[in-house]
Amino acid sequence: MPLYARLVRYGFRKHATYVAAALAGAFTNSVFGILRAYILIALWQARPGLAGYDITDAITYCFVTQAFIAPMQLFGGGLGIPERIRSGDIALDLVRPAPLQAWTLAEDVGRAAYLFLARGIPPMLVGAAVFGVVLPGGPGQWAAFLTGFALAIVVSFGWRYLIALSVCWLVDDRGVAVLSMVLTTFFSGMMVPLHIFPGWLADVARSLPWAAMVQLPTDLYLGKAPVMETLAFQAFWAAVLLGLGALGTRAIRHKVVIQGG
Repeated sequence: MPLYARLVRYGFRKHATYVAAALAGAFTNSVFGILRAYILIALWQARPGLAGYDITDAITYCFVTQAFIAPMQLFGGGLGIPERIRSGDIALDLVRPAPLQAWTLAEDVGRAAYLFLARGIPPMLVGAAVFGVVLPGGPGQWAAFLTGFALAIVVSFGWRYLIALSVCWLVDDRGVAVLSMVLTTFFSGMMVPLHIFPGWLADVARSLPWAAMVQLPTDLYLGKAPVMETLAFQAFWAAVLLGLGALGTRAIRHKVVIQGG
């Protein structure tokens, strides 16, 4: 555990080096949050009570999801594995005194913690100042949200880790990275709440792992989801993706590709 604690700290400090980039990202997220908020306000004025949200809930949803962009790395990336596969440095990673997946997860948790503070909280403060947002109702709701947020980070990591490992077979990850970004932004609830999807599409979207990254922790924040059932769903997908990642890590030990290093 001391090793993993140091790796979390390393991931935090590594990304804390780029303060200007984090502030620029926070500004961008805040601006786009304001634009999204006005669109949602128009939609909810036309359809009051849509998806079980009122206008304040919809605005809060907007800025909470904006706050998730960086820590969840919703647009993909965040892991250095593809570059290390191309350079051949992945061979060194596989002989470290800790599993590659656990090592990378610990660093990613540190990254997510810093970006939540530097790029996640500012958009929420802007939303609260400009429009007003809802806060969780009490300690229990805060605890449910924070637990759901932590599980969402693990689910996000599990998915991105699989995308990163695919470079061992695909050589170039640009195509699969773009596909991943499209799937994540559409099916996670980043664009609009999944509850407003029509019929069967809503049911399918809410059953996929991407919903565990954005829609479900946001519903926990708003108090719109059953706590234990939601956390169990997130934990299920976290376990599935980490399990697939472990199998993928085992498979790349037997995959020999001369590429770079």
